[in-house]
Amino acid sequence: MPTAYDSDLTTLQWELLEPLIPAAKPGGRPRTTDMLSVLNAIFYLVVTGCQWRQLPHDFPCWSTVYSYFRRWRDDGTWSQINEHLRMQVRVSEDRHPSPSAAICDAQSVKVGNPRCHLIGFDGGKMVKGRKRHVLVDTLGLVLMVMVTAANISDQRGAKILFWKARRQGASLSRLVRIWADAGYQGQALMKWVMDRSQYVLEVIKRSDNLAGFQVVSKRWIVERTFGWLLWSRRLNKDYEVLTRTAEALVYVAMIRLMVRRLAQEH
Repeated sequence: MPTAYDSDLTTLQWELLEPLIPAAKPGGRPRTTDMLSVLNAIFYLVVTGCQWRQLPHDFPCWSTVYSYFRRWRDDGTWSQINEHLRMQVRVSEDRHPSPSAAICDAQSVKVGNPRCHLIGFDGGKMVKGRKRHVLVDTLGLVLMVMVTAANISDQRGAKILFWKARRQGASLSRLVRIWADAGYQGQALMKWVMDRSQYVLEVIKRSDNLAGFQVVSKRWIVERTFGWLLWSRRLNKDYEVLTRTAEALVYVAMIRLMVRRLAQEH
């Protein structure tokens, strides 16, 4: 299948994604919009960082593309596709579909839209904007993401993230150990994790005896994931009015990464 843009899905990539796209709602007019074109438009927006209204005219109307994106954001389709592809990638790497260990971290990003809701100032990183709290497996694949104002502390965000992970269901039923950096240390969080969850939180500190950059065990995995996300220009800043839209776009970026990886392995 010829592609017009580098972000377009190939034939094999579309074959992997097509079964995961929700069917048309029963009743009313039959669906006439090409779902492949809708996905290509959404990936184009995430990769290039353009505005919805600036999508090229060879895609469906921008309002049609956005309506599908918004519908799948609100009904959890993006997170479900991310979960399904993550299991496939893990199986292809000879791992159990459900991880037993994960890494937690947060990334503060500036906002690029004055209408953004929930904006704060991260005094540690000197960033005014929002914070992405993520939980990734040992392959760096996103298990869960939560976007808050940047002034929300890592520990406070971790509590909400762990609480949501507990209710994720079978996909995270084996999760036991979570690694984190020194920003998550403290008796209050450790006690909360022991009392409220089944997890074992292990803080991995950077050595004080070495100067300059150093690779820290386990922690480099989530830092690489943040690097993957920044390949998508739409995620270099947070341009979204709603935090749930920002979370959905993180899942979209990871879906594109995983479907390309699976297609290469096939």
